[in-house]
Formats: sequence, C-alpha cells, structure tokens
Amino acid sequence: MIAQQPIPVYESLSEVFGSLEASLQHAMRWNNLAEEFEERFGRKPAYIARAPGRINLIGEHIDYALFGVLPAAIERDILIACGPRLVPKIDARETETAAGSVVAENTNSKYTRQVFAPAAKQPEEVSETQARAEAWHLDINTKELRWESYVKAGYYGVLNHHFSGGSELPVPVDLLVTGSVPAGSGLSSSAAMVVASTLSFLAVNGKLQAGSEVGPSAKLNKGGLVQLAMLNEKRVGVNSGGMDQAASVMSDPSSALFISFYPTLSASAVPLPTHAVFICANSLVVSDKALSAKRGYNLRVVETLVAARILANSLGVDIGETDRITLREVASKYAQEKDGDDMGPDALEQVLKKLEDKLDVLKPKISPEGGQLGVTMDEMIEMSGLSKEAFYQVYLSWVDIEATYFQLYKRVKHVFSEARRVLLFRRTCLEAAGSSDSNANVYLQNLGSLMNDSQDSCSNLYECSCPELDQLTRIARDAGAIGSAGWGGCTVSLVREGDVEGFIQKVKEAYPPYKGLEDDALNEVIFATKPSRGACVLKL
Repeated sequence: MIAQQPIPVYESLSEVFGSLEASLQHAMRWNNLAEEFEERFGRKPAYIARAPGRINLIGEHIDYALFGVLPAAIERDILIACGPRLVPKIDARETETAAGSVVAENTNSKYTRQVFAPAAKQPEEVSETQARAEAWHLDINTKELRWESYVKAGYYGVLNHHFSGGSELPVPVDLLVTGSVPAGSGLSSSAAMVVASTLSFLAVNGKLQAGSEVGPSAKLNKGGLVQLAMLNEKRVGVNSGGMDQAASVMSDPSSALFISFYPTLSASAVPLPTHAVFICANSLVVSDKALSAKRGYNLRVVETLVAARILANSLGVDIGETDRITLREVASKYAQEKDGDDMGPDALEQVLKKLEDKLDVLKPKISPEGGQLGVTMDEMIEMSGLSKEAFYQVYLSWVDIEATYFQLYKRVKHVFSEARRVLLFRRTCLEAAGSSDSNANVYLQNLGSLMNDSQDSCSNLYECSCPELDQLTRIARDAGAIGSAGWGGCTVSLVREGDVEGFIQKVKEAYPPYKGLEDDALNEVIFATKPSRGACVLKL
C-alpha cells in the first residue's frame, strides 16, 4: 500500500526524477536554488524539499465526504532549500536566536523576508488532554493570509507532534522557497507549500532519517505525512478533505492516483491511457480558499455534513446527537456495511444509484417561487432534528460560514453522482490498460464524457465554478479537447497525443486573457503535463 511507504530521502537528483536523463532538465533550477540559498545565508543548504502541485482528473468536492478521488501530481512544484542555523552569540535579534526560530525568504521578490519563532505554551495554558496537540503556538492571521502562513502551518504539526514532551527543542532554521505552481489557480499550490514546509522542518530537525532514536518520527510514512499536512493546512482556515495533500505526497510518475478515505486512507495507482495527454489552462481568476472559505469551501463542507444527517434520519440510520456523519458513512450504514469494511467499487456504485433517488427529503417543504431548492438556516436546523443549541455546537462552532440559502439537495446530488463518475473513470482506465490500441478512442471518449459531466455538475449543482472557468472549458472542447473540467481557476483538458500544439494555439486565440501571450508567458498559463512523482527530500 502506498500510504505505508516511507517518505523518500534521496541523495542525488537522478533518484528524485527516476533517471539521469530525466533529471537534466531540472538540474539548473535546483542548482540555482542551492546557490541562491548560499548567497543569502552564507552556507550551503542541508536539504531541498519538493512537493508537487496536482491536477484532479475527476472527483471534485467529494473528498471531505470521504468518497474516492482521482488526482495526479504534476511536474510543477514547490521547492524549499533549508538548513539549521548556527545561532550567533552576540549582536543577534532575540527572535532569530529563540528555540526553533525561522528565517523564511522567497525567490519571488513580491514575498518579503519573514522572521518568526514558535512560543512554547506554559503548562497552565493547556489542558491535560490537549497537551500533546497544543504544546506550541505560532501566530497565523487567517483573515489576511500571507505567504509565510503556509510555512507556519507546515511547522505547526512538526512542533506539536515531535516536540511536545519538552525534553527536546527544535533547531533554528533558514528557508528559501521557490515555486512553479501558479498560486490560486486550482493546482493546489497551498497544499504543496504546506507539504514542502512540513518536510523541511522534519528534515532539518532529523525526523526523517531511518533509524532515528525518536520513535514516532522514525515511523512517519506517506500516509502519516498526508494526515499531518491535512491538519497543518487547517491552521490557515481551510477544512481540507485530504485529496490535495495525498496527491502531492503519494503520486506515482506513470499513473493517476485513486485515493480512498473510507474506512481508512489508502491509495492505488491507476494507469492512464498511453495516448492521453492532460493540458492545464489557468483561467487567471485567482481563488484563495482560505479567504473565501465561509462562502465557498467551508460552506460546502457544512452543507454536505448537515445533509448527511438529514438523509440518514430519513433512511432510518441511527446516529448520535453529537455525531458529524459524512455522506460516505451514510452510504455504508444504508448498505449495512460492517465497520472497517469496504464494500468495493462495484457495490458502492449500485448503492449510490439507489441513494440518488432518495434525495427529495433535502428539498424545502414548500418550494419558493422561481424553483429555489435551498433552505434557510431555521429550516435546516428543523430538518436536522437537533435543537438550535445542539446544531450550532455540532455544525457551526468550529467553522465560519455565510449563506442565505443552504443548497442541501444540489450539493448531495453532485457528491453522489461525482462519486459514481470517479468509479467509472477508474474502471475505464483499468479496462483500457488491458485492451488493444484499436479500442483507445472509445476509452478516451468515455473518459472525456465523464470529465464534461463533472464540470457541468460542478457548475450547476455544486456552484464551485465561475464564468471564466465555464468559458474556458467550452473553448477547450471547441478546440478539440475530448473532455475538459476544472475548479479553483484552472481547467484540465484531455487531448489526444499529437494534438497538443494545435490545441494550445486554438485556446490562445479564443480565450481573451491569452491574446498577446507568447513563449514563456504563454507556457505559464497553459501547458501539457505528465503525472509526477510525489513529495520527497534531497539530502545535500
């Protein structure tokens, strides 16, 4: 199982990219980063941590409902050169000499140098049950998010999971960050940043070496890193479902990754058709999940959770008053699946089909004029069967959301249909891998249709698209894409091998923001990508 594999620590770039030939096109960038680190900090870095961005082929907004998804890591990534700092004995600022202090710099000049240090909480500040989880504190402003907030988020988990006993202190660290994943484009630059920073602090503090004397750190595997990075990213105000982190950590260079979150986190490689090429196109609409979460990402999380309770009640599924059941758990209980079991993709697909016919309970009792399918807060509380106080404690005490109408029916309709599309996409890929090339076009068409249906559902049911994204997917299909979908600002289009250059040119001519872009500027916003290897550390 991929989740049980150790986090790779390499000693050569050819190991990172699988061969000397593959590493050559990346060598200059990595070498430039190491030289820039030495110029700024006066010594060579000890490590370079890498975490790739990701594309999601299919499976939007269903990971936090615990349904499987199908992403792939991309070649574009976040790199962090890092090393322990020798603390000067005189003429040093207090912040820079504190235990675990951090000097963080970025090769992009718009991101300014940051200096910060974690604060160890006093015993009286923390309850006994929280002592291990909250032994350290870092200030992260979730209202006005800055680039270093993701570095701090990555640091948080390392501090509280590996330095909570008080017998050992984290070392001072210098970091230099560079990235080729466009921020806010839907390629998960934030998750890549959190994963890379988490790895940097683990590496510099000696928590990745095999045979380390520190027990928990020696056992950290890819699945553990995913869980740690998920918790870390929540520090910036985003209740992530885990897809982004899992794709960045566990991906294989030859395949997409089928990630399942129920009953436990697991991942398996899914071979992609050999004639398929995926092209990323940035709509240039920047999405910041952390800043818009209360009307977008976090709101969708709450809508699906509340809808799961209402649906469970209607199906006679027994749940406790304080339980925060997910839609995948509702499907499990409805199918009488034993705890800890996985019914398998074929059985799950049939269960989802049945459940899609039972969603009218999520509509308002009296439909307002205009066909409004949403419900008010008061209606939602009444439908849940909870008291107002209990409802707020279970669903609103831990997250900020904002809405007039809560679209429970539409959200669940998307989640169940999207979960089925993921299973169909996976099955189609596996069938294509065992078929002859003469059937390749049939399989590609089937995959493209699933991607198109996914985009339509995201736009109409989940309402997580935007006009520019809808326009760009239409242009991509007109330009010859077999399928095109996207979220968060970036589309992913399935294109036949050999059609890539012509496709990119047609999109450039038809999408207004691309007109006038050439060469490197054009390659920044639209590019073909192959599945990439997951996160790793290079020891220098």
